[in-house]
Amino acid sequence: MGCAVGDFNNDGFDDLYVTSIGPDHLFKNNGNGTFTDVAQKAGVSDPRFSTGAAFLDYDNDGHLDLFVTNYVSFDLNNLPPFGEGPMCQFKGVPVQCGPRGLPGAGDSLFRNNGDGTFTDVSKKAGVADSRGYYGLDVVGSDFDGDGWVDVFVANDSTPNFLYHNNGNGTFSEIGFESGTALNKNGSEQGCMGVTLGDYNHDGLLDMFITNFDDEYNVLYRNDGRTSFTDISHEAQLAMVSLPYVGWGTKFFDYDNDGWLDLFIANGHAYPQRDRYRQRKLVHRNNRDGTFLEVAAQLGSGMMEEYASRGTAFGDIDNDGDVDIVVNNLDGVPQLLRNDGGNTNNSILIKTTGTKSNRNGIGAKLKVVAGDLVQVEEVRSGGSYISQNDLRLHFGLEKRTKVDLIQVRWPSGVVDTLTNIPANKIVIFKEGKGLVEQKDFAPHLR
Repeated sequence: MGCAVGDFNNDGFDDLYVTSIGPDHLFKNNGNGTFTDVAQKAGVSDPRFSTGAAFLDYDNDGHLDLFVTNYVSFDLNNLPPFGEGPMCQFKGVPVQCGPRGLPGAGDSLFRNNGDGTFTDVSKKAGVADSRGYYGLDVVGSDFDGDGWVDVFVANDSTPNFLYHNNGNGTFSEIGFESGTALNKNGSEQGCMGVTLGDYNHDGLLDMFITNFDDEYNVLYRNDGRTSFTDISHEAQLAMVSLPYVGWGTKFFDYDNDGWLDLFIANGHAYPQRDRYRQRKLVHRNNRDGTFLEVAAQLGSGMMEEYASRGTAFGDIDNDGDVDIVVNNLDGVPQLLRNDGGNTNNSILIKTTGTKSNRNGIGAKLKVVAGDLVQVEEVRSGGSYISQNDLRLHFGLEKRTKVDLIQVRWPSGVVDTLTNIPANKIVIFKEGKGLVEQKDFAPHLR
């Protein structure tokens, strides 16, 4: 189904967790170009219908833990009758049953023991999902800035979960209190993908979620103190999304102007429906709290119709702008190479933890270039059951230098760097600051 990347044993080589219908896989990176599946030995071979996954350090011990969302419980050899009953119809068309009418599968939190094994602490931590909601994606973020990573779970057709980290090994579920469980109409939605980003430059990470057709994609503005407001219509993101079924998504600065834009990969869930294959949506940030849908201006690849699902973002050619990889059902994947963003300047930052986990997952970055101030976190999970580049990208428009980079590590260590030229790949090491910088690669044309 999906994947997450993280160096769970802090050996300097990124490992890969793969979710499945059936036992999941943890591929340990052997450091020589090969991997070994250690899921059963490590105790993370979740046998259920797993979907999203995220590495995060919920107890701040320097070892990456693992959160896994699960969808529904069913037997592939004994599926409910196709098209039979109200839960197996969509707008009068017979379809495969679910998720409503099927039991949910619950979620898992595996604590890293630091010795290559994990312990299932889902029930003890209060995140097992005893209500049996339909989990599709997960992302970790310190939403309230208290130094402990919280967890958001996007649930299909049921209220979303926002787990506040109590700092003692347990979580409190505050989805309804935070305003993220439902949309502003009080409706549950078919939530699939989720992304976080400070689109309005107020220093707080906002949340965007992709949804089913006739259920608009939701932008939750972060109002601070774990309080969010659905402003999807005001931001001009809601109405354009209604005909689409959204999956992979991300706040990303495609034109490097210093303001976060939005990408959504679309495709219907039911092949029996018209417009099963759908185009992408790209919303350009208007810098005034609203967005404009501009996919048609960004190349034919954006307008080609697929049944798209997982989407990963990263600068694959190291030329200073963010590229996109889209996984499509019943079709080849797409690599959407960004050939326009590098007309503006940017900077790419990689974090390497020492006391904190090796990837620096959970580190909070502040980047200041003149009057432009941007914040972001290093995180695993999000988009839709996909793994983005763990390096953080910041657009600078025409600014030629960064005045300040501040990295606040999960351990509490703070490193700063000043007066960095634009168009560099910068590597930070916890406690040492800058350890390497190099120029972007030449643009590929």
